[in-house]
Amino acid sequence: MFITPAYAAGGATPAGFDLMGFLPMIVIFVLFYFLMIRPQQKRMKETQKMLSEIQKGDEVVTQGGIIGRVSKVSEQYLTLEIADKVEINVQRGAVSAKLEKGTLKSL
Repeated sequence: MFITPAYAAGGATPAGFDLMGFLPMIVIFVLFYFLMIRPQQKRMKETQKMLSEIQKGDEVVTQGGIIGRVSKVSEQYLTLEIADKVEINVQRGAVSAKLEKGTLKSL
């Protein structure tokens, strides 16, 4: 009556799927993966490797900025000597970096 029938455009695919419409989203996802996700995964692997390789005598920095020498190692915790006869217990995950040998002597 008052509504006219709508007809599809002549070049559309029968199923209505248009790859060119999804191409920008696919490109954005690929860029997001290579610029954000992949480097973060690599950094996490390096951190996990560093935390698993900590041994007695290593010099480390915690996330809170405390510098100390590892005196005891357990599965979940480390004991750090931060001064002569002053030791603290920290979780392994609290270690942010492993320092080069001799760093504490220069402080």
